[in-house]
Amino acid sequence: METFYYAQIDSPIGQLNLGVSEIGLVALEFDRGHFPPIKDEKTSWKESAQRIKPYARELKEYFSGKRRDFTFALDLRGTPFQMQCWRALLAIPYGETRTYADIARAIKNPQAFRAVGLANNRNPIAILVPCHRVIASDGTLCGYGGGLDVKRRLLELEGALTATLAA
Repeated sequence: METFYYAQIDSPIGQLNLGVSEIGLVALEFDRGHFPPIKDEKTSWKESAQRIKPYARELKEYFSGKRRDFTFALDLRGTPFQMQCWRALLAIPYGETRTYADIARAIKNPQAFRAVGLANNRNPIAILVPCHRVIASDGTLCGYGGGLDVKRRLLELEGALTATLAA
């Protein structure tokens, strides 16, 4: 049985739920009142603020504008297509945005922009796997699990909010 550790932290955009494995960060979710995920026969979840502490420290530095890159490992788990999309998200530089079509082209599947959107929606590690940096082809903000206000705030923090996006 695999054990995950979790805790909730405060942030300028609300409560965040973090989950870690022995490998690294496996979940960073906006608080919706149902974390950790339901236990099954293969996994167990244990609350541990101590295990979350290094992740919380770097997130606090990010929110204060002192960190652009994170040093800890990620433990991404998903389908091969999702993993491909999430790796493309990780390649988006801090302070920049891409469209769903850009991500589809980056993964060499230019017609898959809708599927890219679905993969973004399933992203288990918000902020660090920066799906907030993905915008609509017309340059507007669209779809974000934390809500468009949070997406806007993250892009403002990173200096990626252009006049088009601010409208």
